[in-house]
Amino acid sequence: MSKILINGSHPQYLVNFRGPLIRDLIARGHELHVSSPDLDGEWRDAVLELGATPHSVPLRRTRISILGDLNYHGFIYRLIRKVGADFVLNYTIKPNIWGSLAASRAGARSASMVTGLGFAFIAGDGLARAATQKIAQRLYRMATDANSHVVFQNPDDLADFIAAGSLRKPDKAVIVNGSGLDLDHYNVAPLPPAPVFLSLARLLRSKGLEEYAEAAAQVRTTIPAARFLLAGMLDTGPDAVSREQLDRWIASGIEYLGHLNDVRPAIAQASVFVLPSWREGTPRTVLEAMGMGRPIITTDAPGCRETTVDGVNGLLVPVRDAGALADAMIRLARDSSLRAAWGTESRRMAEEKYSVDKVNQSLIEGLGL
Repeated sequence: MSKILINGSHPQYLVNFRGPLIRDLIARGHELHVSSPDLDGEWRDAVLELGATPHSVPLRRTRISILGDLNYHGFIYRLIRKVGADFVLNYTIKPNIWGSLAASRAGARSASMVTGLGFAFIAGDGLARAATQKIAQRLYRMATDANSHVVFQNPDDLADFIAAGSLRKPDKAVIVNGSGLDLDHYNVAPLPPAPVFLSLARLLRSKGLEEYAEAAAQVRTTIPAARFLLAGMLDTGPDAVSREQLDRWIASGIEYLGHLNDVRPAIAQASVFVLPSWREGTPRTVLEAMGMGRPIITTDAPGCRETTVDGVNGLLVPVRDAGALADAMIRLARDSSLRAAWGTESRRMAEEKYSVDKVNQSLIEGLGL
């Protein structure tokens, strides 16, 4: 039996996305501790119900703060020593870096789960951004040097990590099919007869939301009855969509559903799911939509292309191309039989490739737990 500490950066995602993994590890006889900022109230209760011990930690998830990050590193080091963890499993960039370095300092084995490369690897303008990316990539190299395993969700992320010098020992890599999907929880829902599009993501530019709003305006001129839904939380990072920009989208006809604790009712309203992201690890929201039998429109980008076979369960479009996105949306808006056929194929693919039981078994075996 191992004492395992899982470090995340958001309490809702820790419970909703890692809950089945926590249960599976406990079922194998391991003692589980989990940490996240703001891990209190209903989320603390949810962790206790899973059978794990919750720990709220001082992590600033999006803000760049050397003192704040070092404080988090020290807190995790003390937490590892306090609970006697002998294996530390981290995910998202700050826990991956600072949790891995803390584990090494405490003498515990560790692994990083790279659920997407995001801001640290997506090309952008400006010297400040370039410098921040270089620092993040070098810190990642230090973290992966300390890890026994580094988990990726697609081969493109692994290749880019190696090319950036962020993983010097590729034999540490483990590739899994995302975080897995509970197919009983995300069951098939009937498709609405009308063309209703949904994009569900944190409100970041790199999720392709500007392209979604622009494409929606183009589609509306051809198919006035089409609806365009958007759900997700406003963010505070350097890539965040502003409240003013969101308000402009709402004024143009985008129906904003806010931040949702349960995304299933929103997916049930939609007849097509759209994620025009610039890159992902394996996009969780796409998997949820696939599980509920929705056709997918996403980008031919790392992570996104893993979920969608063009012309089989959806359409792939170029990154940052609102015109191509609009054309794909119009094609599906005009063909209800195609939406139904591709939605059925999405569910089949989810069952075959993304079942949480299969993914967790692969991950646990890959980590030697």
